[in-house]
Amino acid sequence: MSYTEQRRDDQFFISTDPAHLDVAVIHQYLSEESYWAKNIPLETVTRAIANSLNFGLYAPDSQLAGFARVVTDRATFAWLCDVFVLPAYRGRSLSKWLMQVVWAHPELQGLRRQLLATRDAHGLYQQFNFKPLAAPELYLEIRHPNPYGAEIASPKTE
Repeated sequence: MSYTEQRRDDQFFISTDPAHLDVAVIHQYLSEESYWAKNIPLETVTRAIANSLNFGLYAPDSQLAGFARVVTDRATFAWLCDVFVLPAYRGRSLSKWLMQVVWAHPELQGLRRQLLATRDAHGLYQQFNFKPLAAPELYLEIRHPNPYGAEIASPKTE
């Protein structure tokens, strides 16, 4: 498998090479900071990364600045998940650039369906043509809302 890399003028870069990923930083963010994966075990994160198409976002000093993971068959379907930019790197349009690189990836072209779930980033994803489910009555799920035993705050309501 070949890996892709994209660079910006400010020397931030995105790579799909799993050898660059700092799994400890990814695990720390997901288990301690995210609302969707509180207390997720390291072994679960490691297994998820091993079975996904991953996009590491790196600062000019090659430190991990963000991450996105796509669960995909690389032919018909992709589920975008575990997207984050670390707080020290926010406010630089990195999340928008990350989404541009993810959805331009050659193995994610011509898909029949792309999905994601978000509590608070609808504005970002709508810029990439994501919309509410057209026919939510067609979708079923088995949901385990608290698989890692964490206290999860309820979704914000407006």
